Amino acid sequence: MDRLDRFFGVSGQALEVRSQRLAVLASNIANAATPGYRARDLDFAAVLADREADGRLPLVRTAAAHIDPGARPAEPALRYRRPVQGAMDGNSVELAVEQVQFAETALRYRTSLAFLDSRIGALKAAMRIE
Repeated sequence: MDRLDRFFGVSGQALEVRSQRLAVLASNIANAATPGYRARDLDFAAVLADREADGRLPLVRTAAAHIDPGARPAEPALRYRRPVQGAMDGNSVELAVEQVQFAETALRYRTSLAFLDSRIGALKAAMRIE
């Protein structure tokens, strides 16, 4: 499996993180008219860096007061978005911004998927015995 991880590189993780970001953006769009709803976004670079760091830096808990090195926040890079113009009802969703972010992330998702598809095609071609 380690060889496959190296073969695909970060592309599989990138695809998963982009999928999570699409879900967050879709939630924002769905709640555009919900009073008090605060728009959120996923920091793609922070999540990917966090996943790449897993297993690379061995942390040791040397005192009982230290935070457990294996503990992770449930949503490490999920942040509230700052609106350019606030709404009277407290909703911070700016529909145009969310739609642009969703379209951009969907395009990047499809690009990652196409890259993975080409890597799988190359792997299948290498495994063919003729």
